[in-house]
Amino acid sequence: MRREAASACDKRMLRRRVYGADRANPGPQPGRCYVELVGGPLDGMLLDITGWTHDEVGAGAALATGRGQHGVGDRVMYAPRRGDAARFDWCGYCA
Repeated sequence: MRREAASACDKRMLRRRVYGADRANPGPQPGRCYVELVGGPLDGMLLDITGWTHDEVGAGAALATGRGQHGVGDRVMYAPRRGDAARFDWCGYCA
């Protein structure tokens, strides 16, 4: 049963779009490490953190978005969720 749940989760993850990915190939790629963006304008997207240091992951990410409160060029902040290394939670808009 647990293996089936993990398999279903993996299949859902493969259908997700990766932030900043090429439109022709928007899904996750083998051998890469991703976190899920939760909340805000990028909710549900994946962020590729392959090669990030522990400190970089701990600092979170300020990401550009065209779907923000003020339109194109907005930046949003996502921070790692305490106790869940697979998710970054939306913290709000950056200046």
